[in-house]
Amino acid sequence: MSDPVKIAFERKILTLPITDLLPTKALPAGVRESVKYRRIAASVAEVGLIEPLSIARQKGGGYLLLDGHMRLDALRFLGATDAPCVVADDDESFTYNKRVNRLATIQEHYMIVRALERGVPEEKLARALNVDVKVIRQRRHLLAGISRDVAELLKDKPVGHHAFQKLRKMKPIRQLEVAELMVSANNYTVSYAKALLATSKPADLHKPDELKKATGLSAEQMSRLEREMASVSEDYKELEVSYGDDMLVLVVAAGFLERLLSRPEIDGFLAGRHPEFLENFRAIVQATSLDQSSAATG
Repeated sequence: MSDPVKIAFERKILTLPITDLLPTKALPAGVRESVKYRRIAASVAEVGLIEPLSIARQKGGGYLLLDGHMRLDALRFLGATDAPCVVADDDESFTYNKRVNRLATIQEHYMIVRALERGVPEEKLARALNVDVKVIRQRRHLLAGISRDVAELLKDKPVGHHAFQKLRKMKPIRQLEVAELMVSANNYTVSYAKALLATSKPADLHKPDELKKATGLSAEQMSRLEREMASVSEDYKELEVSYGDDMLVLVVAAGFLERLLSRPEIDGFLAGRHPEFLENFRAIVQATSLDQSSAATG
């Protein structure tokens, strides 16, 4: 019989003064001008904090913030004094940060559909997500023309809305092939989807004549491009093994650095004696903890 799964957080959500929460990292300069921050701030202002902050108790009192630095800053910016928090069993902040699942495009679609079905007005959703009402309507129909197998395969992947527009031009079998290539290459950008669309056979498209006009390529050029894309896909598959090992080492190293920098005495020592090291360490941690939102907005 397998051992019972241990719950990583305390069951009770605490409402704590913001002044009691100690951040483990500094937000990058100019973060308040980013699209992601503005969306978080708009959501907090409109519907409040949906996802509690993740914290850990400190031996000397107070709490260490493990996840939710942007949300905490947004609360402060909006004048809040308290925040709902879930308490972790230990202070290994890198463990929880790496396991926080961000909202994928398809998951956002399902959320919007459920909210609309429950009677939430489009205008209120638009304000909460800091987008135009037209965007809400577009995302409501995100999976129109997308096969169920593809939706299941990409349900937790950072596929951009424009990439789905390219998939929609393909027939279901080709959609699935392209989705599998995107997963294999870990590339979900609209540019990659557009390239795979351009190398699709006419029989795999709903309107092949439109693609020919859009690309302006001859049949011979299309055939050569298709062979080259197939070769590139094989290269991606060969790189997957070594890439996985390299990323594992990088994530472990970055997690160790993040845990070190969460200690005020170590952070202070490096800031005073070796600021160049501290800057590089923070850059490594930030690079490995960034969401792949750039791909999702492609």
